Amino acid sequence: MDQVLAERMLGVLEIVWVNVVLSGDNAVVIAMACRGLPGRLRRLGMMIGAGVAVGLRLIFTILAAALLTTPLVKIAGGLLLVWIGAKLLAGEEDEADDIKPSDKLWTAIRTVAIADAVMSLDNVLAIAAVAKGSTFLLIFGLLISVPLVVAGAALIMAALERFPVLVWAGALLLGWVAGDMFISDPFLVDRIGASLAHALEYPAAAAGAALVLLGGLALRRRAASRSRAAPG
Repeated sequence: MDQVLAERMLGVLEIVWVNVVLSGDNAVVIAMACRGLPGRLRRLGMMIGAGVAVGLRLIFTILAAALLTTPLVKIAGGLLLVWIGAKLLAGEEDEADDIKPSDKLWTAIRTVAIADAVMSLDNVLAIAAVAKGSTFLLIFGLLISVPLVVAGAALIMAALERFPVLVWAGALLLGWVAGDMFISDPFLVDRIGASLAHALEYPAAAAGAALVLLGGLALRRRAASRSRAAPG
């Protein structure tokens, strides 16, 4: 019983950490899309936009959790999480920079819905992966994303800028989850056996974190080389 509780608490901490690192850009999308609204409509637009975003995320996460039982999907998802973690370490520009403000309420809400649907893949995939089929953790992950998306932009961005180590830790956690996803894919488990797959969980998770680190450093070096080579 104590082990089950400890595993559940660890899962809760992992989901909170993943949400903190990955929800900042989604919250900024809402703020940027609604910043052109008149003052009396801005708060309403942000609330409706956040509600639409969370509703879409609920649908996507349920679908993702169901798909993770399909052979090869976890392998593909693990590789995608490694790429997301590497880009996080590389510090590449967020898609939120391209979001244009609107002075019309429904236009702003539509912008929020479309942008958040495109940008939420990392959150959805990470939450579904960390939950590992646990309905409790899946629901908790979605609930914790609500305040982060609605009101967390400023706090999250300030914390990540002041403590960059949080970004690195979050990216490595994504790599850890990716490695665990990879080795637990039904396609691999059927071929190497459940006992060997279980024995390889920690080595595979560590390898996933290492891949994120190496990929992030490589992307950072490439960006630095391009910056030095740029004219002026």
